[in-house]
Amino acid sequence: MLDAAYGLVAAEGWGGLRMTAIARAAGISRQTLYNEFGSKDVIGRALVQRELEGFLVGIERELDAHRGELEAAAAAGIGHTLQQAVDNPLVKSVLLAARGGEDDLLAYLTTRPEPVFGTATVMLDAYAYAYAYAYATEAWPEVDEESRGLAVETIVRLTVSHIVQPVASPEVSARRIARITARIAYPGGHAPSG
Repeated sequence: MLDAAYGLVAAEGWGGLRMTAIARAAGISRQTLYNEFGSKDVIGRALVQRELEGFLVGIERELDAHRGELEAAAAAGIGHTLQQAVDNPLVKSVLLAARGGEDDLLAYLTTRPEPVFGTATVMLDAYAYAYAYAYATEAWPEVDEESRGLAVETIVRLTVSHIVQPVASPEVSARRIARITARIAYPGGHAPSG
């Protein structure tokens, strides 16, 4: 059902999406679709959540490849996210619809606190904590809790902002956000030497 909704949103946009069309594309009855999701709004949340989970798997892979190097890990994770957003048909459709005045689905990325900000923030914070405690020699144990929290919130908000309104290439934006993150994480400017 979500695959059918994804295909329709990517092809035709969110504004014109109808439950009947999703049911037809999925090969099910409209009642079955309503029993499973209840409304178009619930489908929108489920689509965004599913895409977010895919993004987070890729981010975690990038972060793991740069353990112990906060700025490099941040740049890799952000770069992955921004490039995926550029290449993702659903994200493209949402952003194009919003630029045309239809912003119902865009709200899940920007103004509604869940699932994007909440899920991403919890994941990134858990990642930082896990590495700080479980991999003390490889991670960022020297980053205090307040700085870590501020850095995590900043990285999530700036990345989503750059998805919605890109001002540079994914690579340039990723490097800039990573630099900001490092400055917040190490407020005295003293990142550990590798």
